[in-house]
Amino acid sequence: QVQLVESGGGLVQAGGSLELSCAASGRISGANVMGWYRQAPGKQRELVADMTNGGRTNYADDLKDRFTISRDNAKKMVFLQIHSLIPEDTAVYYCNVRTYGPQSNYWGQGTQVTVSS
Repeated sequence: QVQLVESGGGLVQAGGSLELSCAASGRISGANVMGWYRQAPGKQRELVADMTNGGRTNYADDLKDRFTISRDNAKKMVFLQIHSLIPEDTAVYYCNVRTYGPQSNYWGQGTQVTVSS
């Protein structure tokens, strides 16, 4: 069983920056993808970015200019840097891990990011 714990959320003024962290505990072996999703009030959860253990990244098209994902495989951590925050970035940000041998999908509890105008 894999558990994910996010940190780094909070209240930020528009134009500011933030870094989210996610630490995984438990066994993650083989091919896997670690990433971030977000869910704004009244909206569906959406992909922000994810990254394979081999270093391949994938971003939502409209977010790639301000969001940067990175990971530390040895520490089983994934990070999300957000720059030039706008109020529309307000959401709960969730860490996600998908493994492929065996296939599993894990979610963190989420961390709230609130951007004030």
